[in-house]
Amino acid sequence: MAGLTPGDLAPDFTLPRNGGGTIALSALRGRPVVLFFYPKDDTKSCTLEAISFTALAPEFAAAGVELIGISPDSVKRHDRFAKKHDLAVTLAADEEKSVINAYGLWVEKSLYGRKYMGVERSTFLIATDGRIARVWEKVKVNGHANEVLEAAKEL
Repeated sequence: MAGLTPGDLAPDFTLPRNGGGTIALSALRGRPVVLFFYPKDDTKSCTLEAISFTALAPEFAAAGVELIGISPDSVKRHDRFAKKHDLAVTLAADEEKSVINAYGLWVEKSLYGRKYMGVERSTFLIATDGRIARVWEKVKVNGHANEVLEAAKEL
């Protein structure tokens, strides 16, 4: 973890997004933003997480909260992933892992004793002033989107 904690200014970024164009964090200033970082499109937990946020997207929107999922996948993969699962969240492509690194989430992981580098599933709630309000590390997917929604409503 790069040591980003509540109260820190969220690192700004501009990334290509699904559906074309780009998304910039600075352009969303004045609105709360949920950034959920996940390892890979179309894997079991990542799909479940994206579907969970999509299911609550109308409630996030009603609360004025912007939802952005970020992974190292390409825009093309994001477009396929969004279409396949009818996702209603913005998916940003961080193929260079610059944003993932800025948030300290490119970490050594271990699976069946094999070590490899990957994205640590984490969520950041960013307040209207661009500062981090909450951080969820090593996210367990079940119930997570609901927890984030409740926290976002308190902003």
